[in-house]
Amino acid sequence: MLSHHQLWAAIDALAERHSLSPSGLARRAGLDSTAFNKSKRTSSDGRPRWPSTESLAKILAATGVSLDELVSLIDGSDRAASQTVPLLGFAQAGAGGYFDDAGFPQGEGWDVIAAPPGTPEGSYALQVHGDSMWPLYRDGDTLIVNPTANVRKGDRVVVRTRGGEVTAKLLAARTREKIELVSLNPEHPNRSIPVHEVEWIARIIWASQ
Repeated sequence: MLSHHQLWAAIDALAERHSLSPSGLARRAGLDSTAFNKSKRTSSDGRPRWPSTESLAKILAATGVSLDELVSLIDGSDRAASQTVPLLGFAQAGAGGYFDDAGFPQGEGWDVIAAPPGTPEGSYALQVHGDSMWPLYRDGDTLIVNPTANVRKGDRVVVRTRGGEVTAKLLAARTREKIELVSLNPEHPNRSIPVHEVEWIARIIWASQ
């Protein structure tokens, strides 16, 4: 039986997967920023308040998550908890032969790590090295990315160029001609990359911070 606590915990987990607070998730979905605040989860007389089906539909659309994925976050099943994804370093991601043209790892012999419940199929992990993504991501942090997720302005993304460069930045704009990337570390420059030079772009859906 679905409980009030399980559903709200799943919404919190979904927000965390996308590096958002519950308020940030509500704003991304076009809802009032306080819609998912903990104070809104019970009424003044102590009765539980449930999120509406419209709210749930909007956060699924805003995050590109399927209903099945949300259910896996709700049930916290052992099947979901035992999910694993390939783990690579950024150097591997930039080397030839490790990825196909769509941005998926290819070959065998990867290290694997446990993934959060509900991680979409086809996702994989990259381990951060150095300080180019400080202060958002630190040396040693693990990022899980999904090449098939819809990428929108404001998303944190990993981009690989046809020259083999791999970078993680904030997507500021995307047109038919180019993508504009904002550096997560002010000491590193922002980037403008012509679309024809982009081999693939994948959204960061979770970080180990």
